[in-house]
Amino acid sequence: MRIAAFILARAGSKGLPGKNIIDFMGKPLIAWSIDAARGCEHISDIIVSTDGEKIAQTARDHGCEVMMRGEDLSNDTALPKDAIRYHLSQMDTQPDITVLLQPTSPLRTSEDITNCLTPLLTEGHDSAATFMKAPKSPYHAWTEESGTPSPFVSGFNPWQPRQALAPTFCLNGACYAVKTDIFLADDTHSFLPGKAKMVLMPDERSVDIDTKLDLDIAAAIYKATQT
Repeated sequence: MRIAAFILARAGSKGLPGKNIIDFMGKPLIAWSIDAARGCEHISDIIVSTDGEKIAQTARDHGCEVMMRGEDLSNDTALPKDAIRYHLSQMDTQPDITVLLQPTSPLRTSEDITNCLTPLLTEGHDSAATFMKAPKSPYHAWTEESGTPSPFVSGFNPWQPRQALAPTFCLNGACYAVKTDIFLADDTHSFLPGKAKMVLMPDERSVDIDTKLDLDIAAAIYKATQT
């Protein structure tokens, strides 16, 4: 069983320039994902996909294989699924399972990756992804037209208390796992084709770094959990 973990790290971050190699608690942000993948006994290949030479060199410095991709697979509208399809097509031998790890989830652990792989390895699922409890229920969301608010979920009473609503979840982006043949046969944008499984991660490990504030929050959580 060959399992390849792809870490997609493009150079053109706007919210936090250079974020994929910015220092986080003493090492480049991307190194946290490399180390988490390396600590998962099921992962056989770790590949950093990037369009930036600085990111590529940082990955090589941490003993990681690098695959470069062009601007068309790295711009603001490029889809991760297309980048991975491209890299899979370049491989002489494709992995049995493909894993996607975003480099902006430094608090994700090797155990979280294992938990995402387990449904595919032992439970008969085709795909799995990590989720967290939704910070705000979509039933409490509103939309507007010309400044006039209306409930986002049509016909639903948004004034109900939180306790009366069904629990909701959102993808935290930390880990996706999918059987490669199922992935390649699926022509949608989804990373959850076939029989899919939700893998819940705790809020404190689900921080996705996109801004300086996210970086500070992740650092504060990390420091608090090390004491």
